Amino acid sequence: MSDESESGGCLCGAVKFGFEKPNLISAHHCHCIDCQKSTGSGKATILMLPSKAIKMEGELKFHTTTTASGRNMNRGFCRECGSPVLSFIEEMPEVKFVKAGSLDDSSGSCLAVSLAISAWLIWLIWVILILMAMVFYGF
Repeated sequence: MSDESESGGCLCGAVKFGFEKPNLISAHHCHCIDCQKSTGSGKATILMLPSKAIKMEGELKFHTTTTASGRNMNRGFCRECGSPVLSFIEEMPEVKFVKAGSLDDSSGSCLAVSLAISAWLIWLIWVILILMAMVFYGF
């Protein structure tokens, strides 16, 4: 991989992915209750990317939940080892959220913000970021 590329995957290696760093829209810690429950920790560290920018190998299993804001969050994890890899909001399929811990080398991930505010404001921020990305990438 080049210096402009990132790669990652699950713990057992059955799922792998890659993307070009210039496609990264943002990187965040999300502290909402949904992210806490899905990670088993106090936050999820996520990288926001256009869906078309992510190249996947292997098959993920998805679990869908309704978030506090009423959106349908699809969380993808390895069928073999259960590692969380990525998620997306069903109503906004143009954008995916890669779990930063699934990167082969997460030391280069630069966090833009740590979201520790009420869920409705978190989703408002996401919508604004997604709309900005849609304009920037011409969706």
